[in-house]
Amino acid sequence: MTERPLRQATAKDADAIATLVDRAYRKYLPRIGRPPSPMTDDYHAVVHDHDVWVVDGPETIEAVLVLIPDPDALFIDNIAVEPSRQQAGLGRMLMDFAEDEARRLGLPALTLVTNEHMTENIARYTRIGFVETRRELRRGSYTVHMRKEFLTES
Repeated sequence: MTERPLRQATAKDADAIATLVDRAYRKYLPRIGRPPSPMTDDYHAVVHDHDVWVVDGPETIEAVLVLIPDPDALFIDNIAVEPSRQQAGLGRMLMDFAEDEARRLGLPALTLVTNEHMTENIARYTRIGFVETRRELRRGSYTVHMRKEFLTES
């Protein structure tokens, strides 16, 4: 894999991010019965309000990562990869970057939520060290809360 550099998103990226997220999450519509919450976000507001990173491809954005610092962890609000680029290592690169950012901020963990019907994501997150911390019934299905603890450098 040729690793592409991450860059911080700007307001000009919001529409391309929304298109990418729609393409990446569309496959879950039949499973969940409604759009997953990332598909309904206003990406102009997200880029303005949060720490958003993108990976550019030859023609458009190929991956996006939205990070929100919490007092005890760095929350991964969204991670999405262009469907044609999935399995190319971009998601793992984004997760490694998120962990590096958490460590840089002095936070001891990453957290995220996913839908119970996104079973392949739950399995992927578990393989890289996340553990399920709880489930919460939300809009007719369970939201799975996950956390990955790591040692911070002192």
